[in-house]
Amino acid sequence: MGIPRPVLLTTAVIAGALLLAPLATAAPGPGTAPGPYPVRERGGPDVGTAAALAGLAAAPALPGDARPDSTLRKDTGYPRRTVLKAPPVDPADKSIKLGLTPYHSLAPRLNALQKLGDRVSVEVAGQSAGGHDLYLVTVTAPESTGQAREQERMRELIGDSPATAAKDLRIKSSYKTPVFINNNIHGNEWEGTDAALELIEELAKAKDAKTAGLLARNRIYINVTANPDGRIAGTRANSNGFDLNRDFITASQPEARAVRRIGVEKQPAVMLDLHGYVNGTLIEPTTPPHGENYEYDLFLKNSYANALGMEKAVKDLGHTPAKDGVEPPVIPFRDQQEGWDDWPPIFTPQYMAFQGAVASHTVEFPMRVNNASYDSLPVEELRRRSAINTDIAGAVMRATLDYTLSHRTSVIADQIESFRRGAAGEAQRPVSEKTVPGVPGIGPEDVYTTDFPRAYVIPAGAGQRSTVAAARLVDHLVANDVRVKRAALGFRLGGRSYPAGSYVVDMRQPKRGIANVILAEGRDISADVSTMYDISGWSLGLLWGARVDRVQRADGALRVTGRDVSAASPTGSVAGGASGRGDLRLALDDPKELAALNSLLEGGVSVRRAADGAAIVPASARRRAAVLADRHGVVFGAAKEKGTGAVHRTRVAAAVTPGERFALREMGFAVTPVSTGVLNAGFDWSATDVLYVSSGLAYGGLDPAARAALDGFLAGGGRVVALGSAGAAFNTAAGLLDVRPVAGNADANGVVRVTNAGGAITGGAPAHAFVYSPLWFTELGAGVRADQSYASGRPLVSGHWRAKEDGTGGPVDAAGRASVVSGLSARGVPVVLFGTEPLFRDHPKGLFPQVGRALLGAAG
Repeated sequence: MGIPRPVLLTTAVIAGALLLAPLATAAPGPGTAPGPYPVRERGGPDVGTAAALAGLAAAPALPGDARPDSTLRKDTGYPRRTVLKAPPVDPADKSIKLGLTPYHSLAPRLNALQKLGDRVSVEVAGQSAGGHDLYLVTVTAPESTGQAREQERMRELIGDSPATAAKDLRIKSSYKTPVFINNNIHGNEWEGTDAALELIEELAKAKDAKTAGLLARNRIYINVTANPDGRIAGTRANSNGFDLNRDFITASQPEARAVRRIGVEKQPAVMLDLHGYVNGTLIEPTTPPHGENYEYDLFLKNSYANALGMEKAVKDLGHTPAKDGVEPPVIPFRDQQEGWDDWPPIFTPQYMAFQGAVASHTVEFPMRVNNASYDSLPVEELRRRSAINTDIAGAVMRATLDYTLSHRTSVIADQIESFRRGAAGEAQRPVSEKTVPGVPGIGPEDVYTTDFPRAYVIPAGAGQRSTVAAARLVDHLVANDVRVKRAALGFRLGGRSYPAGSYVVDMRQPKRGIANVILAEGRDISADVSTMYDISGWSLGLLWGARVDRVQRADGALRVTGRDVSAASPTGSVAGGASGRGDLRLALDDPKELAALNSLLEGGVSVRRAADGAAIVPASARRRAAVLADRHGVVFGAAKEKGTGAVHRTRVAAAVTPGERFALREMGFAVTPVSTGVLNAGFDWSATDVLYVSSGLAYGGLDPAARAALDGFLAGGGRVVALGSAGAAFNTAAGLLDVRPVAGNADANGVVRVTNAGGAITGGAPAHAFVYSPLWFTELGAGVRADQSYASGRPLVSGHWRAKEDGTGGPVDAAGRASVVSGLSARGVPVVLFGTEPLFRDHPKGLFPQVGRALLGAAG
């Protein structure tokens, strides 16, 4: 048994109501501490601020990944000078009030810093959702082109052939340790950016031997602001309304993809992610549960040691509770029992551990300056607090550089070892006081390991439920630097036969951790901890719409003839070609198929509905279908039926979260954001076909005129799709579908098994769904259909779902109950209700079509 960890006074509160409260209502007052954790987002998934939602309303229909990403250069030495174009001055930039650097001043300042000498280089790493450049600064001693190429050779050897790298004397003597500092990923947590600018200037000007040695043996990569949209607007989210520090397993946003690319191409061994606001300063490593796919012994060894150095650096600044309101720093692993976890790979530091970081930290500044504090405190007080936060951010950055310099040999050796274990297929080393000496309090509650399979197979041909989904998954694996092989010949593996063209992920590879994160089912951790800070299940292998087979055992090397791929093979096709004859069938089992359908409908093509919900496209549209097959990778098969009933272009009034709205636009729907306030201000329903409600719209909150207008829309043939507790409440208050909604534990989330009834809404749907504050439906009235139900037994596959304190609301209560229902209300309104979360944060791609089909009128 390890030494029991103390419990902070606020732990009981956080495990209960405070942790579950909406951010807007739970922010502490001026000068008070919010407890050891920022408040979990509630009020529906992916909650965004009003400013972010306003920006999203005008956003283009295409998702962010339609814009090509930038590629960082590898073909020159250092410095790499870039003359940055300064954006127009924006006097409304929220940084200004705090005495911090507004976004429009960053480019001029970085241009000036590049001129201070030969140590500072700046590149544009990508663009934000709002079109702002992301600036990546590299600070290092000068390198010729040849020297830079040698550094790249060594980096690639570490990532590709770690066993060889471990013996490479050149790496031991000359490889520069990559350190990555990521700032301002939450736009209204500003000060990391300013501390980074001060650090860059200091390193550029310093003449001392220590700095020269630091830069000769390290490359320091600094993402100056990871969220310029939010920095300018003073919002946590980017202009699409996304919390970017929840996006790293999905990478739906361009900012997250830019940071991912930095991780893949720079392979940092040490990483900091700067945040606010937790008083005292919070410095990871975290409490249990720990991600089961890490080489956690190596990670904890370095992260804890570096945390101690950062803690000392913060204390040395001399801030005290009595003098300036700053509490002592907190290291969750040492000081707390649970609740600040590193289980989900959605956070930046947790993701970077899979790209080679053996010390990776979230650091939370102490002095709150955002939200209510920003609006209520005097400017002088805000600037005092921001100055303290900037000093603390600088202190932890400098302490991390000191740790990296003094432990360079062991840090690089540990990074190599983490990759070597993966390539060799070795078992993980459970943490203990023996395997991680010097770290106090390690106990069995810290042991999280997994049994890696021998391989995963993503089948081709008839064995794959969706070729476009398989291609999307393969491309995502490759983007995360996972090796994927495409078989040139048929093969047999794990007792199954697979055709040529199937994809194989050999799990004896350096980055097996992120491969397993993406493809594995995950784990039910309900019994391990009482509550979770964020999501606990996320399996892309179960939720992205592709068939993925786990091969648990295989002797020796995998005997699969093929080649490693840099991208999935094209999947789009039209039966008989563009000039063929006969109608076509589009399955509508994938969001890209919905996008193709909506393109046809927008172009005026007359489409009919098949009995199972698929789309029948007339032969006259074959040429258009060929273009869309190529663009989206979808398959238009030969139709064997004429279809019944027309499918029309659907205009959606959506009271939803930013993640849902983004997913709707990804499927090509025309979306108009609405809310209780929007409807009360007067809304023209004439351009709307369906109302989608999951957040921000309460029927009882409508004034008489707005309610009359909504009722008129419904009486005139309008349809309703509603999701979650807010959607169910709307349905009940409006007197629509005759069902009784039952709420499960509001803190529950994860991947669940479901049974699909087939038909127009769930025909072709996966056998798994995602839940977040799950809901189910009982007492179904006449004519109400259960389109999907939670599986019998214990439906939770992975995640965290306990019963409530009174013993109800657990997964056993949900078993066999309807999770998706549809039908006509007493007044003839077509309604579909979801108790699951098919569009959560734009993540579970394979579930999107259930909502898409419902919006197209599948319940009518």
